[in-house]
Amino acid sequence: MELHKRIALVFDFDDTLGPDSTSSFLAHIGIEPHTFWERHLRLVTSGWDPIPAYLQMMILESQKRPKSKRITRLKLQKFGQQLTSQPGLATFFSRMKKFVASRDKNAELYFFVISSGIGDIIRHFPYASKFQQMWSSNFAFAKNGEIEGIKNVVSFTDKTRYLFQIQKGIYGPGSESDPFAVNRRVPLNEVFIPFNSMVMIGDGFTDVPCFSLLEKNGGRAIGVYERQAADRWGRAWGLMSEQRVQHMVAADFRPHRGLDDALCLALGNMLIAR
Repeated sequence: MELHKRIALVFDFDDTLGPDSTSSFLAHIGIEPHTFWERHLRLVTSGWDPIPAYLQMMILESQKRPKSKRITRLKLQKFGQQLTSQPGLATFFSRMKKFVASRDKNAELYFFVISSGIGDIIRHFPYASKFQQMWSSNFAFAKNGEIEGIKNVVSFTDKTRYLFQIQKGIYGPGSESDPFAVNRRVPLNEVFIPFNSMVMIGDGFTDVPCFSLLEKNGGRAIGVYERQAADRWGRAWGLMSEQRVQHMVAADFRPHRGLDDALCLALGNMLIAR
């Protein structure tokens, strides 16, 4: 039967689906994360954009190292394969699809990631295959596989570009070869997934532009926080106090937890409304 309803769950990655992958990778290769981010803050306060700043720092750090310890594509990918996930993620995707099908057998649920993190780590995350597309920041690599430049950056309002790509159905193989396709007009009757059928789940201020875009257009914004990381609860409170999100729950994907309930409520409401 022809599908006539589409809904998208759109996720940040770090501290949402899994741990802070960049900090974890830095620790894995012997770089103390706290010191790294202190240096990063000095760059940001001097005018650097936060995302290219940390990527550039990693390039310079790699170049200072002996060849055997430099950062390569393969090292990033292998690290991604061993990343842990938030509780309950193993069964989350099938459960959400079953929930949607139980409410409307003609509806289809899509999963996307929009992250400022490192693509070669994120795309090798154990559950990467569950997503229709994972957009991220990326290094350029030398012929020997070492990082040598910045290929692209996903930061703050850059993230909203990918919500528009979801809206217009611009994803999958070949979609990255035409970066200007997102600017083309799409008639209302050809919209792939409208904004009011999207839910954004994220933990940080880089997600705020996406939260705002969806909130203004009938979508949903759900903030998550790491229950074990009390030092980051202030960030979660900031999202709530500034009314950036409709729900603030722990990043726990197990059944009958706060996030599970919030998502089921949002999805159920969207299926009724459309």
